Amino acid sequence: MDHHNLNTYWKTVVDTIQDGVMIVNPQGAIISVNRGFEEITGYKRGEVLGKSCSILKCNSCEFVRNASECHYCVMFKQGTLNKQQCVVTHRDGRAVHIVKNASVLKNDDGEIFGAVETMTDVTDLVEKETQIKIYRQELGAEDRFYGMIGVSEKMRRVFELISNASRSEAPVIIYGESGTGKELVARAIHEISLRKKGPYIKVNCAALNESLLESELFGHVKGAFTGAHRDREGRFQSAHEGDIFLDEIGDLPISTQVKLLRVLEDKVVERVGDNTPIRVDARIISATNRNLPELIDQGRYREDFFYRINVIPIQAPPLRERTEDIPVLIRSFFNRTRLSSGRSQIESISNEALEILTHYHWPGNIRELKSAFEFAFVACRGNTITPEHLPFNITTGDKPLRRDIAISRNLDEIKKQRLIQAMESTGGNQSRAARQLGLSRTSVWNQMKRFNLNAGQFKPKPDTGGGMIRN
Repeated sequence: MDHHNLNTYWKTVVDTIQDGVMIVNPQGAIISVNRGFEEITGYKRGEVLGKSCSILKCNSCEFVRNASECHYCVMFKQGTLNKQQCVVTHRDGRAVHIVKNASVLKNDDGEIFGAVETMTDVTDLVEKETQIKIYRQELGAEDRFYGMIGVSEKMRRVFELISNASRSEAPVIIYGESGTGKELVARAIHEISLRKKGPYIKVNCAALNESLLESELFGHVKGAFTGAHRDREGRFQSAHEGDIFLDEIGDLPISTQVKLLRVLEDKVVERVGDNTPIRVDARIISATNRNLPELIDQGRYREDFFYRINVIPIQAPPLRERTEDIPVLIRSFFNRTRLSSGRSQIESISNEALEILTHYHWPGNIRELKSAFEFAFVACRGNTITPEHLPFNITTGDKPLRRDIAISRNLDEIKKQRLIQAMESTGGNQSRAARQLGLSRTSVWNQMKRFNLNAGQFKPKPDTGGGMIRN
C-alpha cells in the first residue's frame, strides 16, 4: 500500500471514530479535525482550520504567559495529557463536558511539530450524575420523612403520630382535605411498622359501586353474579399479614360498613356468593376528607363502625396552616420537576414568582402546588420561571380552575386574559397592573402591543370614597 492510499485510509478511519480528534501546531493553530470533532463542538472543519484552539474556550487549558517560551500551550512542555475532564463551549454557546487525552507529535529527529488531542463527549453522564446528586440530596434532607416534606410544628406532630401508630396494630384513620398527602401518611405507617414485609393494598372506596366494592374487598366465587366466571380473591385476603388502605372511607355504603365491622371484630371475611368464613390478618388504615360525625348525625354513617375505625386518628393539615413549609416544598418540587421533565435548562425561579407562590392560599394543597410546577415547566421557554409561567388562577388569586382546562388553554390566551384582568382591576393603570402581575412596566407595555390592547379601553373604576383610581 503506497503512502497516498495509506493517508486516505487513515483519514477514513479517523472520521469513523465518534470521539473528536484535533491536531494543532506548536502555536495552537488547528491544522486538522475529524467528523467527531464537528459533531461534538458544532464547528465545521472549514470554520476552525488555521484558527487558535482557544476558540473552544476549554476551562482546563493552561497557556504559556512568558513571551520567551516557544510553545503556546503548557501541554507541549508536559508531553501528554491523560483523562482530563473539562468543559468546552459549543458553537451555539452551550457547555459540552468532555474527557480529553492529548500527546505531542515528534518527527524522526525528536522535534515537536504539533500535538493530537482526542475528546469524548460525556455531557449526558455528567447530567445524570448531577441528577443522582440532587435525588440523594432530596432523599437525605432533614426536612423529609418517608416521602413527606415539612419543618412546621404541625408536620412534626404528624411525623410523631405516624411513628407511634406504626407500632400499634389498632386501626388508623387519616383526616384531611383533598391533596394534603393522606396516602403518603398511610404508606409511611406501613413502611415503618413490623408489617412492612407484608403487602400494602390500596382500595378507593369512592371509585366503585356497592356490589363491585364488596367483590373487590371480600372476593367472590364463580357464578356469584353475572360476569363472575371464576373464583376471585378479595383485597383483604391479598393484604394478609400486611396493611390495607381504604381511601375515601367516608363514601362507604352503610351495607358495606356492616360487613367491614365484622372484619374488624372477628378478623374474617366471606366472599360474595359464599358463606365460608376466611380468616385474615390485615391492619386497616383508612382516610377521608369527609366530616364523619356530621354524617352520623345525618344517618349516613354507622356510629359503631366509626368508633372501630377511629382508634388512632391523624390529621393531615392543609397547606395554608403550615405556611413555613411552603418554601421547602417549592424547592423540592422545583428540583423534582426539573429532573422528571428533562428541562434542565430551567435553573431558577424569579423573586416575583416566589412571592406569588409563597402567599397563595393553595385550596388544592400540596397536589395543587405540584401541578403548578408541572404547568410552569411546560410554559417556561427560558431559564427562569417567572409569574407569567404560573397557572392563571394562582397569579390572580381567583378560585382554582380545573387543571385540565388550565393546561389545555393556549398559553398566549392565558397571558392575554391575565393582562386584561389586571388592566381592568387597575382601571388601565399600566404601572399598577405590572406590580399586580409581577412584571416590569416595559413587559406590560410589550404585551399590550402584542395583544393589540389599548390602555384607553379600560376605564378607571371609582374608589370607595367616590374618587377615581390614580397613580
